[in-house]
This record gives sequence, structure tokens and C-alpha cells, in this order.
Amino acid sequence: MATAYGPDTRDPQRSGGGMENRLAAKRFLPAALRAPVEARTWREFVYLMLSFPISTVLFCFAITMASLSAGLLITFLGIPLLAAGLAACRGLGVLERARARALLKLDVAEPAPVRGRTGGLMSWVGAVLKSGVSWRHLLYTLLHFPWAVFAFCVSLSLWTWGWAALTYPVYAWVFPAYAGIDGVQLYGDSTHNVYLDSPFELALTSAVGLVVVMATAWVIRGLAAVDRLMVSGLLGPSRLATRVTELESDRGVVVDTAAADLRRIERDLHDGAQARLVALAMDLGLAKEKLTDDPEAAAKMVDEAHGEVKVALQELRDLARGIHPAVLTDRGLDAALSAIASRCTVPVTVEVDLASRPAQAIEGIAYFTVSELLQNVSKHARATRASVDVWRSADRLMLQVTDNGRGGADLTAGSGLAGLTERLDAVDGILVVESPAGGPTKVTAELPWRG
Repeated sequence: MATAYGPDTRDPQRSGGGMENRLAAKRFLPAALRAPVEARTWREFVYLMLSFPISTVLFCFAITMASLSAGLLITFLGIPLLAAGLAACRGLGVLERARARALLKLDVAEPAPVRGRTGGLMSWVGAVLKSGVSWRHLLYTLLHFPWAVFAFCVSLSLWTWGWAALTYPVYAWVFPAYAGIDGVQLYGDSTHNVYLDSPFELALTSAVGLVVVMATAWVIRGLAAVDRLMVSGLLGPSRLATRVTELESDRGVVVDTAAADLRRIERDLHDGAQARLVALAMDLGLAKEKLTDDPEAAAKMVDEAHGEVKVALQELRDLARGIHPAVLTDRGLDAALSAIASRCTVPVTVEVDLASRPAQAIEGIAYFTVSELLQNVSKHARATRASVDVWRSADRLMLQVTDNGRGGADLTAGSGLAGLTERLDAVDGILVVESPAGGPTKVTAELPWRG
């Protein structure tokens, strides 16, 4: 498994340097100060402003469709009309997901299309009515309208008032020049009037506006977060459908991994033990022919064949250990991982804190995960020491391999760690890599216990 350890080799003078400068500028200002002027806040504000008219149209359509369909249920027309309305809601959901993707940066997967079993009209109507996704789209159009009205009023009122107060010193001169009053009137009756016109009052108004603007930026983000929940929860695929898709993908990874392992075993047998056994059979055949004519040459050839037998047996043992080590089956992870550590090129300390053993399949995955990570340490990390820690946390098996090497390990596509991540994903596992340039490197794997 080849993993590209090492420092980042990108040229800081290229486009990445500009990004780093912008990130440094962002880190210079606190989040509370830069939030009102960040693009994210303005995108979310635009989203909330658009939600009011859009949700009004969707709500009116949904109410009209539902009431008309309910009124026509006594006739045959009510059922296909309801299905058509639900299908239209699904179509409007496509626009809502696109709007959320553009303004909220929320990428929600498209739900599976509705397909009837027989392909006819009534089959399609039945499939639409049975689809939970269709009803969730209808529910979204009904629930989003009151929320959109509330979010529109709150965000627009606070945002406009805050910016108006913040910039009041800039346009305060307009009131005495064109309106005939000293400034914005706070109070007025038949006896006296109160205006914001003194320098202190202008500064105080601007300060209050600044506080409101900064607070409103986070209010807008909070309101947009609710919209994110509604879009992802009601307009995306169901959790069951998502889980089925993940399992299908994981099954493909497992099948590909198993096929690759079988090809590796076949190649190792063909190029290793099989080739040696064929050569051994030829040597023994020659020795048999020379047994009567040249006993000394025959004895020498038998001695060489004996050495070949030992080498072939060792290769078969190594191959069997690579498939599933006997020490793992007989004595568990502690002994098996200690055996791996003893073969590493750097000193490795192993700490296994397990009161019982997980499922055999999980044990095997944990063993090979640590084996590949230690191979990385030996080949690429340039470390002087490493450690392996194994423990149980609730219903999860935790593995952690740490080294003091040069760091720079990456999970990008094409690296060995990416392939290891896919293998762990196939059993609902997680791989987390912390490897800054210069080290140290810490790789944590989490597997289901399934004991």
C-alpha cells in the first residue's frame, strides 16, 4: 500500500497563495465582526427574502390541489388529480433543492423517481400515492409557508433597521436639508419633539445599529439553518433509501476487494510456491535419473531440492498468514498485533485493552488495518518509533496507530489510505487521519463491535 507521506510540495506563489492570504485575513477578524459582510450571510438573507413569495405560491397551489382533490374523491377524478398534484410538488421540490444548493450551499440528493410496476397510468398513480417522498414534498409546501413568513419579517426588519441605524450619520443631513426637521424623530407631541441630531446621538445610533447588524447576521444564519433542516429532511431521499444506496455501494466495494484479494493470492501462488514446486519436481526427476549413474550428483540435487522445499513452505506460511493468521484465530488481537509489530522496521509499542473479543470478521479487518498502517510507517513515515492502541468504546472497536515521522499523510483519491477508508466504509467503519507536515501522524479507525 503506497501512501504519499511528506510535506506539501505545492507552490505557495500560485493560486493557493491567494487563498491562504484570504484565509489569514478572515482569521484576523473575529467571526462576530466579519459575519455581517460575509457572502454567506448575504446569500442566506436573499434566500429568506425569496422564500416568502415562493412559499406563498407553493402553499396556495398545495391547498388548492388538496382541497380540490378531496372534493372530487367521490368521483374517480379525485385520485388521479391528487397524484398529479403530488407529482407537481415533487417537481417544485427540484427547484427548491436547486435554490438551496445555490444560496445555502446545501447539496441534497435527488430522491428516486416514481415508477409504476406495469407502466400504465393507474400503476403510476398508485406509485405516486404510495411514495412517502411525494407526501413529504406536500408537507414541505404546507409547513414552509408559515415559517417563511416569520423568517421574512424577522430578517427583513432587523437587517434593514440595523443597517439604517449604522449608516445614519452618513445620511442624517438629508432631514434638515429636505424634510425641514432636525433628524429622525424619536418622540413628538404638542409640547415638545425629540430628534436624533447631536453628534453624540448620531454616534450612539450608529453604535446601536452596529450591534443590531452583528446580531442579525447570526439570526439570519439561525433562520437559514432551520430551512436547511426542512429541505434536507423533507425534500431529500428517505433515510431508508439512502441506507440502501450506501449498502449497495459498500457491497460493490466488498466484492471488488474480495476479487482483488483472490487475484493477489492466485498471483502469489503462481509466481511463488507453484513455480518453486514445479522446479522441485524437475530437480527430483533429474536426481532420480542420476541416482544409479552418479549418486553424488543425485545426492547434491536432492539436497538442493530439500532447500527449495523449505523455501516453498515458508512462502506458503506467509501466504496463509496474509489470508488469515492462525495466531489471530487462536489468541486474538493482542498476540496478532504484537506479531505484526515485531516485524516492523521501527520499535512499536502495542496496547490492547479488550475484555472480550469482537466478531471474527471485525477482528480480521482490524488486524489488516493495523498491518497496512504499520507498513506505511515502515516504508514512508521515516519514523523512529510508533504505537498501536486498541480499545472498546460502547459498541465500537477503536484502533489508533501513531508515529513520530514526517507526516503529510493524505486521504485524497489514489492513496492507499483512500482504499483503506473504502474497506472500512463497507462495514460502517470510519478512518480519521491527523498528519500535519512535520508530524506526528495519528490514524484512528473505528469499527462496529458486533461481538
